[in-house]
Amino acid sequence: MNSGTPRLGTLTSGLDYYKLTMSQLQYEHYPTTAVTFRLQHRGTADLLRYIDIDALQADLDALAHQGFLASELAYIAGLRNSSGGAVFVPAYIDYLTQHHLPAVRVSTDAGQLQVETSGVWPLVTFWETIVMSAVNQHYFAGFVARHERMLDVCAIGQQRLDAKIAVLQANPAIKIIDFGTRRRFQADWHMHVVQQLHHHCPQNLIGTSNVALAQQLGLRPIGTFAHEMPMVYAALTDRHGGDVRASHQRFLQDWYARYGVDLAIALTDTFGSNFFFADFSLSQAQQWRGLRHDSGDPIAFGERTIAFYAERGIDPLTKTIVYSDGLDMATILRIQQHFAGRIQLAYGWGTNLTNDVGLTPLNIVMKTSSVEGQPAVKLSDHVGKHTGPAAKIAAYQQFFMV
Repeated sequence: MNSGTPRLGTLTSGLDYYKLTMSQLQYEHYPTTAVTFRLQHRGTADLLRYIDIDALQADLDALAHQGFLASELAYIAGLRNSSGGAVFVPAYIDYLTQHHLPAVRVSTDAGQLQVETSGVWPLVTFWETIVMSAVNQHYFAGFVARHERMLDVCAIGQQRLDAKIAVLQANPAIKIIDFGTRRRFQADWHMHVVQQLHHHCPQNLIGTSNVALAQQLGLRPIGTFAHEMPMVYAALTDRHGGDVRASHQRFLQDWYARYGVDLAIALTDTFGSNFFFADFSLSQAQQWRGLRHDSGDPIAFGERTIAFYAERGIDPLTKTIVYSDGLDMATILRIQQHFAGRIQLAYGWGTNLTNDVGLTPLNIVMKTSSVEGQPAVKLSDHVGKHTGPAAKIAAYQQFFMV
């Protein structure tokens, strides 16, 4: 691994696949909608102690100027769905070819790192995972250089990775997806982890969210949509005085119309899972492949999901839950042992997979903060993950009350 100057690589090195799938829908439905994304630091680490903001700004500027490489666009254009058709239509590939990403602003405020970007939604969206991976890259490069910890970090990380591999090899039924781009230790370490899993646990690793790793290692790129989709749909509806509650269903219908069953894994907690289960129709429960859990108790969620399907005459074994909330090996084993043989399971494994090297991972997110000047809101099943101004959160809790 490189302990010197951070290497951000190309755009797809820090890009998760769901940014592309979301961007295409945004391009088709809301190509001129202006959004703002802002970095949020939920932890206590002193980011500015180890991050040179001028260097971070320069690296992000270079990525914006570089844009997608021709080889990356060719790879994206060549991806196929289960019917053999292109996932991404030629007009969208042309759009990516002809447009650069908007600028990112790196600054400080009251001793805190600030990163913000604004522009049209189909382009701004890409910065979320790219910025988060860049912030981690700069922070941890600065940390290990100052403390001369790289050898210790590598040894600890390898020891912990070996232990994970041993457990996975003993449990071939556990299916994992690398979700580690956003909060990884470093890009080189991310590559190393996924290569090791690909080599030692091919029966467990079913794909990666990282576009570059999927391309370079020949893995399946996996991703559907994130909270930003229903958040922006709701904010736009709110801005125009429409039925905010109905915006969620409109988004689900737009998504399925574009991608069909291939990408039909529904994220349940943008406005609370109580609302989701009330809003998800019988036909959607039958058509969609499954659900993604991203907050709240995983066992309680699984039991609720199984009951939801069973009550509607749907065999839960025909559906999948993708767990993606703060997973570690012990949690994965607990979920697997509890639900094995009752519903299909997969695990989108992030921070504890690609940033388990003996250092404290950063607790950062980069969320949609506003849409055409309207605040964007997320209501999680975990209060600490709520996003938006307090007054708007309270209003949305009324909108989405069940």
